[in-house]
Amino acid sequence: MKREGFKSRLGFILVSAGCAIGIGNVWRFPYVAGQNGGGIFVLLYLIFLVAMGMPVLTMELAVGRASRKSAVLGYKALEKPGSKWHIHGWFCIFGCYMLMMYYTTVSGWMVSYFLKFAAGIFRPSMGAEEVGGVFSELLASPSEMGVWMGLTVILGFFVCSRGLQNGLEKISKFMMAALLILIVVLAAHSMLLPGAAKGISFYLVPSIEKVKSVGFANVVTEAMNQSFFTLSLGIAAMEIFGSYMTKEHSLPGEALRICGLDTFVAIVSGLIIFPACFSYGVQPDAGPSLIFVTLPNVFVNMAGGRIWGALFFLFMTFASFSTVMAVFENLISFAVDMFKIERRKAVLINAAVVLFASLPCVLGYNVWSDLHLIGGRDVLDSEDFIVSNLLLPIGSLVYLLFCVTRFGWGFDNYYEECNEGEGLKFSKALKPYFRFVLPVLIVAILLQGLLR
Repeated sequence: MKREGFKSRLGFILVSAGCAIGIGNVWRFPYVAGQNGGGIFVLLYLIFLVAMGMPVLTMELAVGRASRKSAVLGYKALEKPGSKWHIHGWFCIFGCYMLMMYYTTVSGWMVSYFLKFAAGIFRPSMGAEEVGGVFSELLASPSEMGVWMGLTVILGFFVCSRGLQNGLEKISKFMMAALLILIVVLAAHSMLLPGAAKGISFYLVPSIEKVKSVGFANVVTEAMNQSFFTLSLGIAAMEIFGSYMTKEHSLPGEALRICGLDTFVAIVSGLIIFPACFSYGVQPDAGPSLIFVTLPNVFVNMAGGRIWGALFFLFMTFASFSTVMAVFENLISFAVDMFKIERRKAVLINAAVVLFASLPCVLGYNVWSDLHLIGGRDVLDSEDFIVSNLLLPIGSLVYLLFCVTRFGWGFDNYYEECNEGEGLKFSKALKPYFRFVLPVLIVAILLQGLLR
């Protein structure tokens, strides 16, 4: 059976960027940047994104494009006879399932809040406690969370059931275009609010004082972590899109475009959040409380807050749903490749598995609220710890070693595949850096994640 490919280069870039752009861009990047020296952090982030994220991204894409297959079979097609690199492919698929076990729930929260703002449930007269109570009520209701999670799963697999070009690519193009328009409109509105300049200054103006108070080593570490995790590398989420690519364009050029879109969304998200928070005298936080408590408090006090709140959560819905669809495509493609079943059957099986596997996260905030797993974390945080602190860095290290050592595919094969086509190319002089420095940096990220 002939493997489907992207209809256009733009489709590939938007789908791949959509996979990378997610909730972490919005609820982590701006806060961490503001706390770690503003412009200094952003500069370090960009340096590490080019030095670490971009090379590993080209490696995932290269394995996919050279093999034209999904995770396990991709390794099998390129590895030396008798070697066992393909075992990592199974861990990649496990990582994709694990990511969706909680990401579908969080994506459902975004849909819920979009509809709540659109329906006028958030009113200008609401106090801070009442606004925070809406999120508490959502978490306390397994039925409400289950409905939104289920809707996310069913819609995501429905889109993917239409095929790569008619489903994922077509919908992703629309959603990413809408996302980029929404984010620019929201940022422009926030920056025109009275007192917005203080928020922009906190966020982007370089602050030596903040760097000194946090410690330069900590700023470097945070920038390295953010640049690495923002692309969701290490679980074959990007590899699958490499398998659909043509050989017309070089991989470093395409990787740079994906990184550019991802970074644009991350940075502009801060231009929505900080001017709005500072304008209304609200201290920004990180994580879920920023999105579901702090920002709704700002919106209810804002002129036209119902509309701006609805637009913000529509943007967040698109950001999270683009990742959901991309990972679902990986799971479907794996089932079709590995078990030689029809796409429709792969969709039904995977939809049932993801729906069932997502229930612990839904129940973890209510029925199973007393359940604490890894290091006292709740269900969602435990699942996120396994993905973010173990599977992503270890998986990225495996892809790296596979591509640059003679025990795997080998640097020369990777280099040839990477630079094939028009566009930006890597220099062969980078070989020592890829082989000896990059692995050490990824191990440092892994160790730090485990010690947190």
